Amino acid sequence: MEVNVGNRHDTETSREQGKVSRREALRLYLRILRLVWKHYPGSLFGEGLYYMVQALSPYVPLYFSARFLDELAGQRRQEELIKWVILLLALSAVTTLATHFLGSWEKLGRISVYWEHQSDFYSKKLLEADFEKASDPAVLDRLSQIEQHQQFMGYGMNQFMIHLEQLWRSFFQIAGGVLLSCSLFTLPLGEKYQGNETLQAMLWCILLLILVSVFLPALFGRMEGRDATAYVRAGAKSNKLFEFYGMDLFSDRRNALDVRTYRQDLFGDKVLREDNQRAVNDVRSFIAKRNISLCRMGEEASAYVMMGFIYLYVCLKAWFGAFGVGSVTRYVGAVNSVAKGMSILTKTLAQARTNAPFLGDILDFMDIPNEMYQGSLTVEKRRDRNYEVEFRDVSFRYPNASEYALRHVNLKFRVGERLAVVGENGSGKTTFIKLLCRLYDPTEGQILLNGIDIRKYDYREYLSIFSVVFQDFRLLSLSLGQNVAASVSYDAARVRECLEKAGMGEWLRNHPEGLATQLYKDLATGEGVDISGGEEQKIALARSMYRNAPFIILDEPTAALDPLSEYEVYTHFNDIVADCTAIYISHRLSSCRFCDEIAVFHRGSVIEQGSHEALLGKGGKYSQLWHAQAQYYK
Repeated sequence: MEVNVGNRHDTETSREQGKVSRREALRLYLRILRLVWKHYPGSLFGEGLYYMVQALSPYVPLYFSARFLDELAGQRRQEELIKWVILLLALSAVTTLATHFLGSWEKLGRISVYWEHQSDFYSKKLLEADFEKASDPAVLDRLSQIEQHQQFMGYGMNQFMIHLEQLWRSFFQIAGGVLLSCSLFTLPLGEKYQGNETLQAMLWCILLLILVSVFLPALFGRMEGRDATAYVRAGAKSNKLFEFYGMDLFSDRRNALDVRTYRQDLFGDKVLREDNQRAVNDVRSFIAKRNISLCRMGEEASAYVMMGFIYLYVCLKAWFGAFGVGSVTRYVGAVNSVAKGMSILTKTLAQARTNAPFLGDILDFMDIPNEMYQGSLTVEKRRDRNYEVEFRDVSFRYPNASEYALRHVNLKFRVGERLAVVGENGSGKTTFIKLLCRLYDPTEGQILLNGIDIRKYDYREYLSIFSVVFQDFRLLSLSLGQNVAASVSYDAARVRECLEKAGMGEWLRNHPEGLATQLYKDLATGEGVDISGGEEQKIALARSMYRNAPFIILDEPTAALDPLSEYEVYTHFNDIVADCTAIYISHRLSSCRFCDEIAVFHRGSVIEQGSHEALLGKGGKYSQLWHAQAQYYK
């Protein structure tokens, strides 16, 4: 086990430094290719067809123009000239139409892969991951780094798609050029020059120089890549600061009041200036920029050198009688295409090694394992909704925490009961809810549903029996009806009923578009409506009712409501929870009086349990909390 951990650490260190072997780079690219093929097989197929036609189409005029010029320089037969012209025009038209048609297909497919892969790869991974992993700051920071590398210089998936395009293009470019130019190297020189060893040696030397110049871009690309890795990783950190302090701080309307009141724009400007100065003074960053520029200059220069050697080789063979003048354009164009294709191929392979560490980051994120057992038992759909939940000696400690958040909790409740959970901040109330909803599994003990450990139930089915209004709930920039139903389509009558019970009936009647009213203006500029925090909380309550789950959990459900709205909610509380089990978390103990049972949490344990009157009579922790609040209402 220690060896594996050590190897993984060495691999990650090598990636940080941009040191990835060819074999490792190939493995990473093939894995990403399988991932893309799984989601977008049609896009890859369309891309291959498009680049095949695009790469081969320039050879059509090259071939037929050479035949046309040879005929003009030779016998000048009219019927032959007409034939070559007609064939040239016909095939050029076909390849042009095919290129435009396939280009639209390829463009749409590439856009899908570019823009949708983040949703398909990253968002779905987070959604399907254990909540422990999905909420882990280290995991979220890893995802943030992936996004920053991509945004800063396109490293990661964007570079992968560019390299895939270049590989397609270079492969077909080389294949077409080889077919068109292979006779160049087999055609003998004219009779006068055959057997001239000096001339043959010179031609071989020029061929060797062409091959060397073909591989020069790969050398420069690899040199550029070593510096680019360090540059991108350093620059991504600065990019993240700029994204927040230069953009999000001002564009997020939730920051507007604090930014204006406390002049946080000055603080943001100071952070950006300091970070920019650090970047300027960073010697490694400066060297990286310098080397990248020099490498790119070398790539451009090697391309011109290569082209010069190709012209020299073809012209010498024509001069020494290997073929006619008309074939010069054909062979120059074909060999030049092969050389450029080889240059693109070798450079792309070098750049792939540079990009491979960033693909490794993506795959490491995608490979984060799910350790929580998903269960297989079907949750019984009872018509009488007779469910019983029991916490049996449950203890829980958060990952990487030294202290327990809950210790030896024993609690039992049934559908139809009203349970209030109270206690000071940090007493374990929210942790209790997270365990009940199986966002985490207990460290010790069991949580039972109708006598069966909840870990044995199918995870998704188990979640479906809960409807929760979290303290930090979120509504989306959708219509009112879609927000309540949490769905694109919904039962309008039922949505209205839930809104009435939650106290939003009058608001609904005052808005002409009714359930179609768009909330917020993020996605509906000029059409959406802004709503208050209290209205948001009422809509969240309506959403919990619409789900019609046997358990409804309300975490501070009236925190944003004014006194009259809060009274209205409590008055209709029985209508809101109906025959469900209601678990109610609140710091306002006066609102707990309507509950059948109250559980008092303190330092991770349930220290008191009973009705409001019984707990007051004990004179314990609940009584102390009650009287601490009640004195302000006298």
